[in-house]
Formats: sequence, C-alpha cells, structure tokens
Amino acid sequence: MLERIQKENDIKDLNIEEITELADEIRRFLVEKISKTGGHLASNLGVVELTIAMHLVFDLPRDKMIWDVGHQSYTHKLLTGRKEGFEILRQYGGMSGFPKRKESVCDAFDTGHSSTSVSAGLGYVKARDLKGEDYNVISVIGDGSLTGGMAYEALNNAAQLETNFIIVLNDNHMSISENVGGMSKYLARIRTADLYTGLKRGVTSTLERIPLVGDPLIDKIRRTKSSIKQLVVPGMFFEDMGITYLGPVRGHDIGMLCKAFREAKKIKGPVLLHVLTKKGKGYTPAEDAPGKFHGISPFDIKTGEVSSKSSKDSYTDVFGKVLCDEAMKDERIAAITAAMEDGTGLARFHGMFPERFFDVGIAEEHAVTFAAGLAAGGIRPVVAVYSSFLQRAYDQIIHDVGLQNLPVVFAVDRAGLVGSDGETHQGIFDLSFLSSIPNMTVLSPKHKWELADMLRFAVSWDGPVAVRYPRGAAYDGHREFRSPVIYGKSEMIYEESEIAILSIGHMFEEAAGVRLMLKERGLSCTLVNGRFVKPVDDSEAGKDAQADRGYGGECKGRRLWYACAGVCCKTKS
Repeated sequence: MLERIQKENDIKDLNIEEITELADEIRRFLVEKISKTGGHLASNLGVVELTIAMHLVFDLPRDKMIWDVGHQSYTHKLLTGRKEGFEILRQYGGMSGFPKRKESVCDAFDTGHSSTSVSAGLGYVKARDLKGEDYNVISVIGDGSLTGGMAYEALNNAAQLETNFIIVLNDNHMSISENVGGMSKYLARIRTADLYTGLKRGVTSTLERIPLVGDPLIDKIRRTKSSIKQLVVPGMFFEDMGITYLGPVRGHDIGMLCKAFREAKKIKGPVLLHVLTKKGKGYTPAEDAPGKFHGISPFDIKTGEVSSKSSKDSYTDVFGKVLCDEAMKDERIAAITAAMEDGTGLARFHGMFPERFFDVGIAEEHAVTFAAGLAAGGIRPVVAVYSSFLQRAYDQIIHDVGLQNLPVVFAVDRAGLVGSDGETHQGIFDLSFLSSIPNMTVLSPKHKWELADMLRFAVSWDGPVAVRYPRGAAYDGHREFRSPVIYGKSEMIYEESEIAILSIGHMFEEAAGVRLMLKERGLSCTLVNGRFVKPVDDSEAGKDAQADRGYGGECKGRRLWYACAGVCCKTKS
C-alpha cells in the first residue's frame, strides 16, 4: 500500500481494508528504518491512525496541519510522498526528523520545541480570515505539551474566535518523562469519565435520527454548559474557556477518528478533539519502554537494544553521579528538570532524594523562576536543561536570577552541535546569551574530571553559575591536568613560545591535537585551558592565578588565538 502513496492525498484512493493494511505497513516501515538511522520511534508509532484520519478528512496543502514539537510527523511525511527520504533521515543533507517548510508545501510550520502549535495555528486562522480565504487549520498538541504555559496563553486567545479552528489533543499519558501536575490529573479524570462519554454518545446518536430537529438540537446542547456535564466531569476546563470539547476518542480507530474530524469541521469557533493514543503502539519494546524509544539510536529490532552503545560515561552520566555525591554532603542542594529526568541524568538523584527533586513539566520559564525562589529561600537549586531549551527562559534568567545575583546553578547539557535533530536542537547560542547576563559565571570543562570539579565549584558559589557540556561520551584524556578551579582563572597546560592556543570546553581534545601537529612542524606552542567563558581570564594566560586581574604585561611576541575569534594580546581587544 505504501508504494501507492506517491504524493499528498493519494491515500484517498484506498478503500477501508487497504487503509487498515497501510497502517500496519507504516508501523513495520518505521521500525525497520529507524532501527538503522535512529530517530523518534515511540511518538510516531502512536499517531499512525490519527495521521491517516487527518489525511483522509482534510486536503493538503490547502488545509494546514501544525505539529507541536514535530517529532511525531514521520507518518505525515510518508503520506506526502517522502518515503525515499527515510534512507537518510536525520543525516547531513538528508530529510529532517521534524516538519520543514523548505522540505514540502505540506509542512505548514517549522517546529522542534514544545507548546507552540496552538499559537501558530491561531495565527494561520487569523491570516485566513483577514485574507478572506477558506481552509481548515489543525493544530496537534500532546498532553505533555499542555504542561507548558505558552499553550494556555494561546488557548485563552483562541477562545475569542468565531470561526473554525481545530485543536487535536493527542493524549498518550506522556511527554518524554511521565507527565506531572494538575493538567495530567485532570485529563486522567476525563479518560475515565465513561458515564459522561457514554451518555453523550447515546444522546447524540438518538437525536441524530430525528429529521430536521436533531442536528440543530445537538448544536444547541453542545454550546450549553450542561449541568450534567459539570456534575459528571468536574471543571470541564476547555468548555469553561469557550472551547468546544469533543471526546475522548479512541486514537487507533480510523473510522471513529474520521467521524470526529468531520464533526469538528462543522463547528464554528475553536474546538478541541481529545484523542487517546498509546505511545509506541505496535512494537512491544517501544510500548513497554516509550521513554527509551522516544529518541533512540540505531537498534536491534528483535531485542530493542541499541546496536552500538558506548562503554564510556557520558558528560550527562558524570553530572548525575557528582550531583548525587554533593547532595549527600549538602542538604540544601535540590534538582529541577523540565520533563527531562532521564535525558538530563537526574533519575538517580530522584531516586536518592525524592523530596529535593522537582519535575515542573515542559515549562522552562517556570523552572528558572521557581529555582530563583528556592535560592532566595536558602536552597541551592540546580536546573538541568538542554542548551536549546534553556533559550526559552532567557528573560527569567536575566530578571529573576541574574539581576538578583541568586545562587542558581544551570547544568547546560547538549551544549554545542548535537547533530541529527537539526537546527532547532543545536546548543549554539548559550555561549552568547549566558555571557551577556549580569552576575552570571559561565564555565565549560575540558574532560570528565573537570566537569566534576566545576560542578562542585558551582554549587558552592554565591551567585548564578552555568556549567555547559556537550552530548555524548566524556573525554577522558589528559587526566594528569586537573588543577583546582579558581574563579576566573585559566589553566596553563603547556607553556612555550611563538604560538598560543586558548581552548574552551570540549574543544580541548581538538586543541591538543593541533598543538601536536604544530610541534611536529618544529613550532613551539602554548596550550591554555580557558575554563571560564565568563569572566575571561585577562591576566597573562592565567599564568599567575593569584595575580591582580588585568592585562598581564608585555606580549612577548606570542600569537594568541581564542576559540571564538582570533585576537592578538597586544591589542587588548
């Protein structure tokens, strides 16, 4: 069946038996291809039928589908003729693992971060109405993304609409880590509200059989905040906001989904269709461990085990172990994650110190200001977050942490290039924006042991500190170079003449290799481990750690090259 899908809307030529076969074929295809390339498997297996139903009911590219985060768009890519792209999925020059407007006219909006789809969809709706056009806008958002505040800002704004806007709540009980908070509990009550959903289906089906009167009556009931609804499903959060609620609908029943979408198309105003799906559906290892298969490296299909797992500790592993060691010594230390407990290495901390562990959901802005409050109250909070996601809390870092000079530690994981997830996930901006924040100290370790030392320094420092480190196995060379971490001071590795290389963070291994190449050519070469991105050690290459800070004397003919720019020390610029 998949061979018959060459472009968008080809799926409409299949009959119901063929469509059912197509769903099974897509799952087999995704497992096979992702086992070779790696990628986001569990989330994509969970939305196969949902995506098929959307493509059956709506017309692309006229109608606009916007995927929150976007890592669940693989089936959408298959149904729009991009099957061949899976051979080089998430590789340099290959197909992105996320929606990309430059890749297809059927990708309405580039995504990669959470809780944005309703805002983007609302923008499309307003643009459509202002231009007098006629098309459907469908924003898909997961229950995990509803822990992000931006989603509520958009829902609040959408409630004022008087034209059609369809929001699909893909409820699989998970983001990457298990969902937390009040919204998760609220949705759990809706999922189990069989009395209400059964009553609603019965009343609707009965009224539909009444000629002429039935449909108008159904519409009036839908718009009325029924006292029965309020009694059986407490709160009815979405309806109380002015958003028509449909569901819950079984997310793996294509017929029921198509019917629900056709009903949603008739409603004037914002409508939220609540769809229940199972993350990892159809592949047992992914069903049993959806977090593991959220984003996975190449793996063995039979066992579900990653094919080539490094035996070395990653920087994330080192961070997690050292933080637990420090927390045993200091009861003030607490850890905060934004729905990334496993990804940021905090699972061990959670197990050892559950009362000092806080998962705030996909809410980086809240995480940072929450940490500021903890710090103001005498706690030493450590916010573990991917560099790309820390961008979302830039204002809070400045206003709530930096300006107050509060002792909050930012453990900035995935700093630098991260490869396969593409531009939305590259950690390439933190060096710039963290360095501009008042009172912030920024460090980056050259190897695994220095990360441990820097983390110990950070939790004892009376001010905001960011320790940035890359994805992957931690460098374990040059262990003999491990001088104490002193505020604002570089570390002299080799002191010679002629040329000096100043290295920051995980570029140290490359810098050491360059020095050896220069030595082979007969050139003398100093190598300095910069350590501190902010403050930069402006004494003479950090030679005297106790000397007054300033430009330390004459240039002595050296050519100093920083990682960020070539700068001669004579210019002092």
